[in-house]
Amino acid sequence: MMIVFSKSAFVQLSKFEKAMQARIINKLEFYGLQSNPLEFAEKLSGSQFGDYRFRIGEFRVLFDINKEIITILKIGHRREVYK
Repeated sequence: MMIVFSKSAFVQLSKFEKAMQARIINKLEFYGLQSNPLEFAEKLSGSQFGDYRFRIGEFRVLFDINKEIITILKIGHRREVYK
């Protein structure tokens, strides 16, 4: 699957330390290589920020999926990402 970042998600990712950026990107690449990445995702109720989320440590990656494209919508700490 192809992973695409929204402009705002890319800006959010760029604000993290380099080590955390690498961790998030590596994990997203792992998810993208899986035949069914939704196995590792949780469906969100009330799709204000996206339909699904990945958990990467204390951080959450909110995304939508459409056929073969995962669109990353928001990245943030678990306390703040849903606000």
